[in-house]
Amino acid sequence: MLSYGVEQGVLVITVDGDPGRDDRPILAQAISDLVRAHRPTPVVIVLDEPAPGDAAVGVALRAHRLCGPLGVLVSVATHSAAARRILEAEADTDCTRLVVHARVDTAIAATFAAAM
Repeated sequence: MLSYGVEQGVLVITVDGDPGRDDRPILAQAISDLVRAHRPTPVVIVLDEPAPGDAAVGVALRAHRLCGPLGVLVSVATHSAAARRILEAEADTDCTRLVVHARVDTAIAATFAAAM
């Protein structure tokens, strides 16, 4: 359900499928642990589904809320236009702007450049 690696100085966390409501807190905690362990490395969360469900989008939004107070830049990559619209509309405006991309490679490059 979750994989990660560091590419071009960016922590890339891939959510492989929709976690469902029951696994959402577990996945959010796993992402939180990874972000804290790699801090201050910027983060790209990849929602690797053609149409990520509400739980996956919710986990990405929760990670964005976590990263703001930690001073960690976070972006999200998803192929789903509907998920991108929801992420942009629901992102926490009290912290660093959530940048949402359609392509993973673009998200990694832009996040790396913005963190420099």
